[in-house]
Amino acid sequence: MKKYRIKVVETLSKVVEVEAENYDLAFEKVEEMVDCEEVVLTADDFEGREFYPVEDYEI
Repeated sequence: MKKYRIKVVETLSKVVEVEAENYDLAFEKVEEMVDCEEVVLTADDFEGREFYPVEDYEI
């Protein structure tokens, strides 16, 4: 029987509200919060799942 590789991609998302002078600074602030684990995405933030074929291989 032939084997196939299927890539599974799961997406998590969360809206984070911050105060900042402009969009770029807000983006940096949220990025820093994620890096410092002040914002952590969990299974509760699940948004979707996609499947993609990966090149076939045979053993």
